[in-house]
Amino acid sequence: MEGSQALRRHRTNLELEWARWVQGGRPHDRERLRKEIVDSWGRSIATVRPEQDSAPEEGEALQRWRASPLREPLATVADELRGIAEDGGFIAAVTDETGTIMWTCGGRVMRRRAEAVNFAPGGRWDEQAMGTNALSLALRTGRPTQVFSAEHLVRALHGWVCYCAPIRSPGGRVLGVLDLSSTWERSHPLAMPALHTLVGAIESRLAERMSPPSASGPSVQGFFAGGTGKKSGLRLRALGGAELTRDGVPLKLPPRQLEILTLLALSGPQGPGMSPERLMDELYGERHVAATTLKAEVSHLRRALSGALATRRYELTAPLDCDAVEVLAALGAGRVETAARLYGGPLLPWSDAPGVRTWREHIEVALREAVLRWPGPGPVFRFGELHPYDLEIHERTLAVLGADDPRRAVALARHRTARSD
Repeated sequence: MEGSQALRRHRTNLELEWARWVQGGRPHDRERLRKEIVDSWGRSIATVRPEQDSAPEEGEALQRWRASPLREPLATVADELRGIAEDGGFIAAVTDETGTIMWTCGGRVMRRRAEAVNFAPGGRWDEQAMGTNALSLALRTGRPTQVFSAEHLVRALHGWVCYCAPIRSPGGRVLGVLDLSSTWERSHPLAMPALHTLVGAIESRLAERMSPPSASGPSVQGFFAGGTGKKSGLRLRALGGAELTRDGVPLKLPPRQLEILTLLALSGPQGPGMSPERLMDELYGERHVAATTLKAEVSHLRRALSGALATRRYELTAPLDCDAVEVLAALGAGRVETAARLYGGPLLPWSDAPGVRTWREHIEVALREAVLRWPGPGPVFRFGELHPYDLEIHERTLAVLGADDPRRAVALARHRTARSD
């Protein structure tokens, strides 16, 4: 729907429902409005006027940022955030646990638009201060959130789309949120996966800083972002194929359970596991599948994992290294050469599960863009090995390879193959 006439119709319909709700007219259309949005409107209206023009000022943003545990970990993705913000027309922001913005970055035009509504350091964006918005919902629910156009309670934000995800300490406490916001017509399906990757890198750095070193036992970093040292315990290879091993010994799982395990591994940066409803959507989409079918698959997977899977909210309770998570963490930290080395091909290439397809596209697009921008030949040469018909990749490889580089003959052959296809 993003970027199409359908997106414009959706925005128009939301504006209509917002006006009806604010004016106390006929009941809203529940097919158009998410329940969490309407519930937030109801909570917010007691303290926030829909015609409010900007967020109130909390102040002391610089002092908050200097003392924040997020300041140093954010530095690992700051350059990536600036690139996304400036190239994609976004404004990026980090809040503390109260919803007060401590740090932002973005291009001049977007910064000016953001400052007009005090989407800037010192601005308060919790629900009581600024009503329904992605930052306030992410803080309240502890889950990633997107708020589009007239889903915002405040009319001044109807020109925006905002993507937000909480940032958690190794112990699970929400320390703040990371937000990417832009104008509504820039709504894009890959914005939220990109945000997940960035949050994962921040949380990995937090784990390194806040968790004491241990000679034995699992690390939080290993759970959320995967280590790059010795691999023991559970390890899932999901790129270019699928295999689960425990201490190097393969464990046989059917395809559906491998899909579930992959989605749970990739959900690490988004918070504690997945609800049954969300996992059902990501596995089956609009297919009519009984809830008991999912429960049975999860039950079999739990037995295969020796019980290392929580029951009410599906969450891994033992460390799991996963190559897909490691690639995303490396990209989020700017380690493009590491990401290219770890990348083994498309995510679960045989899977048609909606959630897997989304992650597959995100990983491939993110890595492809990174290797095309990388100044050296290694990452783009490696990517070209796995994507033999990508002409642009082979052209870039030839452009950065030296004239006497022994890999040049292989790159030329790949280029000819792609051109003749």
